[in-house]
Amino acid sequence: MPRSKETDELVFFVNGRKVIEKNADPEMNLLFYLRKTLQLTGTKDSCGGGNCGACTVMISRYDPISKKISHFSVAACLVPICSLYGAAITTVEGIGNTKTRIHPVQERIAKGHGTQCGFCTPGMVMSIYTLLRNHPQPSTEQLMESLSGNLCRCTGYRPIVESGKSFISSSSCCQMNEKGRCCLDQKENKPENKSNVCAKLYEKEEFQPLDPTQELIFPPELMRMLENPQKKILTFHGERITWIIPSTLRELLELKTEYPNAPLVMGNTALGPDMKFKGVFYPIIISPARISELLAISKTKEGLTLGAGLSLAQVKTILADVVTKLPEEKTQTYRALLKHLRTLAGPQIRNMASLGGHIVSRQPISDLNPILGVGKCILNVASKGELLNSLIGGNASFILTEQTMGKKVNFISQSHFAESDNPWEFVSAFRQAPCQQNALAVVNTGVRVLFKEDTTTIADLNILYGGLGPTTVNANKSCRQLIGRCWDEGMLNDACRLVLEEIALPQSAPGGMVAYRRTLAISFFFKFYLDVLQQLRMRDPRGYPGLSKTLISVLEDFPLAIPQGMQSFECVDPQQPPHDPVGRPIMHQSGIKHATGEAVFCDDMPVLAEELFLAVVTSTRPHARIISIDASEALALPGVADVITAQDVPGNNGSEEERLYAQDEVICVGQIVCAVAADSYAHAKQAAKKVKIVYQDLEPVIVTIQDAIQHKSFIGPEKKLEQGNVEEAFQCVDQIIEGEVHFGGQEHFYMETQSVRVVPKKEDKEIDIYVSSQDAAFTQDMVACTLGIQKNRINCHVKRVGGAFGGKASKSGLLAAVAAVAAHKTGCPVRFVLERGDDMLITGGRHPLLGKYKIGFMNNGKIKAADIDYHINGGCTPDDSELVIEYALLKMENAYKIPNLRVRGRACKTNLPSNTAFRGFGFPQGAFVTETWMTAVASKCHLPPETVRELNMYKTIDKTIHKQEFDPKNLIKCWHKCMENSSYSSRRKAVEEFNQQSFWKKRGISIIPMKFSVGFPKTFYYQAAALVHVYTDGSVLVAHGGVELGQGINTKMIQVASRELQLPMSYIHLGEMNTMTVPNTIATAASTGADVNGKAVQNACQTLRKRLEPIISQNPNGTWEEWVNEAFTQSISLSATGYFRGYEAHMDWEKGEGDIYPYFVFGAACSEVEIDCLTGAHKNIRTDIVMDASFSINPAVDIGQIEGAFVQGLGLYTLEELKYSPEGVLYTRGPKQYKLPSVTDIPEEFHVSLLTTTQNPKAIYSSKGLGESGMFLGSSVFFAIADAVAAARKERGLAPLLAMNSPATPEQIRMACVDQFTELVPQIDSEGCKPWSIPVA
Repeated sequence: MPRSKETDELVFFVNGRKVIEKNADPEMNLLFYLRKTLQLTGTKDSCGGGNCGACTVMISRYDPISKKISHFSVAACLVPICSLYGAAITTVEGIGNTKTRIHPVQERIAKGHGTQCGFCTPGMVMSIYTLLRNHPQPSTEQLMESLSGNLCRCTGYRPIVESGKSFISSSSCCQMNEKGRCCLDQKENKPENKSNVCAKLYEKEEFQPLDPTQELIFPPELMRMLENPQKKILTFHGERITWIIPSTLRELLELKTEYPNAPLVMGNTALGPDMKFKGVFYPIIISPARISELLAISKTKEGLTLGAGLSLAQVKTILADVVTKLPEEKTQTYRALLKHLRTLAGPQIRNMASLGGHIVSRQPISDLNPILGVGKCILNVASKGELLNSLIGGNASFILTEQTMGKKVNFISQSHFAESDNPWEFVSAFRQAPCQQNALAVVNTGVRVLFKEDTTTIADLNILYGGLGPTTVNANKSCRQLIGRCWDEGMLNDACRLVLEEIALPQSAPGGMVAYRRTLAISFFFKFYLDVLQQLRMRDPRGYPGLSKTLISVLEDFPLAIPQGMQSFECVDPQQPPHDPVGRPIMHQSGIKHATGEAVFCDDMPVLAEELFLAVVTSTRPHARIISIDASEALALPGVADVITAQDVPGNNGSEEERLYAQDEVICVGQIVCAVAADSYAHAKQAAKKVKIVYQDLEPVIVTIQDAIQHKSFIGPEKKLEQGNVEEAFQCVDQIIEGEVHFGGQEHFYMETQSVRVVPKKEDKEIDIYVSSQDAAFTQDMVACTLGIQKNRINCHVKRVGGAFGGKASKSGLLAAVAAVAAHKTGCPVRFVLERGDDMLITGGRHPLLGKYKIGFMNNGKIKAADIDYHINGGCTPDDSELVIEYALLKMENAYKIPNLRVRGRACKTNLPSNTAFRGFGFPQGAFVTETWMTAVASKCHLPPETVRELNMYKTIDKTIHKQEFDPKNLIKCWHKCMENSSYSSRRKAVEEFNQQSFWKKRGISIIPMKFSVGFPKTFYYQAAALVHVYTDGSVLVAHGGVELGQGINTKMIQVASRELQLPMSYIHLGEMNTMTVPNTIATAASTGADVNGKAVQNACQTLRKRLEPIISQNPNGTWEEWVNEAFTQSISLSATGYFRGYEAHMDWEKGEGDIYPYFVFGAACSEVEIDCLTGAHKNIRTDIVMDASFSINPAVDIGQIEGAFVQGLGLYTLEELKYSPEGVLYTRGPKQYKLPSVTDIPEEFHVSLLTTTQNPKAIYSSKGLGESGMFLGSSVFFAIADAVAAARKERGLAPLLAMNSPATPEQIRMACVDQFTELVPQIDSEGCKPWSIPVA
């Protein structure tokens, strides 16, 4: 058959509109095309690797054979536009907008308070929308699965899930709560019946119904085109790559013969990231998406044959259908595959990744290949002129080798799954990942055993592992030695020993966690051993003994439950005027725009004429002298405008301590050395790789805190606070404990990466800077100093920020200055947006901490003396490190009165990227150490931790360690209320009963109090200004110095203005923040943004209202518009500035005393968890939070801040782990390696209650700033895990662990639950062996 004629016309639809693209660039992905070509910026760019969900869109395809249309969510950042032939794409803009109508999904996620910063919201909307297109009445399981690939850093997920849950009818629910009612019925969780307590943050009755008939139809033109396909090869020539799409299998084979090295791409989920992040390059790519044979499905009595081009999601659906129709013994392999397919990546990836691609990529942690290897899967491998069969089972040669198969083989065409009806054959699979969903496995396994008929004598055995080598590993030697053995404990013990002997893992193995991974290998075999015994028992109850309840629990995976909970707060006074919004749960000011994609972020702004894009070249050495920089090759590339170095800085190149561009030497991996400006980011990035830098390494290289202490490398002097007589007190106590605890760092992972656009004007050296920053004034200052111009020429604009958490306070100013130098040199606008990997590498995060303690206490748990030392890893420059260590000391006592207390702290200078401000600012680290030794004291006294905590808490008006007086009344209230709301006493007993009956699963519960001090250490940090204009039509424009980060500050400011002007909120508009309107602003940070800016807005509004009073008194029945116009005719100014001088704050470190903080936020949290002692996995069962908000200006915003901070804290203390090489290279540079909490990680029950109103005269309307405080309450989950671990160790006769390091990852949990399997793993002598990663705390 002759080859079809080649063409280069790409046809697809976007939001119902036809797109014809000629010469489509194979290197362009759908995300870039939507954002930059079609200007559809609602779809966001966050991680670039398909692992965060921000770029989720829906793709619809029509099958001309079945006449069916399929809809599926995808990660647009991984979809090459060349793969979209015949597809219909729907983006968030396509389903609804504010100009026409908004979609019910958009409405509910906004009005349900499921959006804060809004950067993740379009992706969330599209995931739920796609679910509803496929299932108009979805189940709870389908909803959770649909959201499992989407990350949110702000909300804590609960309101997002509730928004989706509103589409679920009770008939679709499980009806499995204790009383047989729907699990969505939250009546049992309602707060105590008090008339002034509310539990509704929004009115569901106001939601518009979902009408599936109103959705976009699949374009009929595409249907006709696909039903009458032209048999032709599609070819697209890009600048560097050619993409070829054959239409027949024969054409595909001919192309593969002609281009033997060309990869085949279906979903692009493996090759795409490799090309982007690893520099892999192929000049020719072949896409077999149109080959019908690769999508074929056939079922015979021998088994199931699936085309290799089917997506993993399609395979999952097919297998789920098959297992319902076949006897259980015939579907063991199918069920094992299904188990892993449910958690393998997120749905966006499963919808794209192909079965054949997954197999042929032979990833070391492939979840399917070990199962296919033991399950007798046969690959039909195509080559020109013939088809070959290759058995994966048996020796599993294909998946066990890194090399490709023989040259004759071109690709996998089909996978055949054999079905065994042998009742004596058993197949199972197990995996453990850092978290429950959307995470690569640490270790996985597929195991198969065949017994001789009517016996438990092993006739055949296969064990394959992922995660223990460069590809799937076969324990073939061990299996051969076990053939003929009886399936008993003796065999189990020998099997574990043999596997460990056969599968070695060196200490330097990539991924680290060597002892844990080896322990998992044999723990999984133990699970399989029990699984087989249980199946034998089920088949023949009389012939085989049953497993005990304790052992059965080993086989039970943690169920995936939909989160639910109750949020309670005080209702507004019934006498309050309806138009007064203060105290009401008002929707986020930009909520609807977030949900429709109309909210504009920095990189959403249209490209200007002559605009250049910046890519930076960063240091690859931790400490080295720069010998030379050769940019000649980069400058010769197309589109490159210039290369910028330190020599191009016209003013100050940063400071001596922190350079913008490295000058003479580099002091960390990731330091900016130079930057490339080009006409596109792709050209800039390509050119950056061509810059050649010659280094001369310098000593010492300091990476860890211990290194810094050894070399006396510090930032600033030691800080110290002391009260009482510590030495004398140690002489008078019953017991003394000493110890240390290590606290890992944390990545901010704001969903919007660092972004800035610098626009030079034509005259007077004026510059406009559009930046994603918490501190516009600092950005203005940095750019002015760098360019050597006055601040009055620079206007910094901040419309909104897609999350910050402290990471956009100082860092964004430095990066803006880097871009400003490029704009100054080239004379062109410059856009500088960091990719996620560069952002994580360059900008630092939360400070790792080493805490050492010596505690003296009485046998009743009363602590009399404490001597504490803190060291934090500050990185290579000072940044905020001195202030962070100060705050760690000032706040370390948390809720406890320790009469004799000494605490010292130092910031260490190391060769890591500089760490910086992060939500909580030293408190989450310092107070964690305090709670660690509080728990240790309880353990030593054989007392419950909550007893020791309450015994040592502040009880009456007293002074903190820095001599500031406060009243702990609300602290005690929160503690008792949390004990009551959580039913702590009864649940503690239930936990103990559970643990008595379960050996391999343990539960833990913990309640943690909190005293969080709000604010800055200096008075001038609290000042704020505002500007309010009233126009003659009565509309009001408000400007203030705070930045909208997602925390709802603009919403609250509108509420304040509404109350003070006595106007409905609809009259008031709040635009961007910029330094021309409100100068000399202070960073929006330290939980004070709404406090101080609210005071300034209040001041301005009161001034205006006072000016209008004479007019109002003369015409009391007039309208607002009439009063305003009368004022205008009387030449009364309708514009007013507002100013708040700030709270008094001072600290004398010489004396160790000061009234620093305006007030304290009190709270308490109780969390319950369950751990799997064999794997280290844990499940968050329930959390109850009680917070002292005093008076909440907006309960929806405040509860959202509490929930979001808590879940971020949950990540800090249990999941998020930064990993560095011994040379200080950060390995974890994206969500694929660095795991954030996802929707499946939050507590199954999540309750938040605000204390009823109390007085806080310092803040506006008696409110309190709640942005940071909830972060620390995430530690309640950590200490619940520690409680469960303690129960496991006690039952095993082990000494209690007095300190567990943070985060409590599955590795740490598993290795702390010492048992016969951990003991089998030999200890590796680390002397002279370089580990893959090292802890830096």
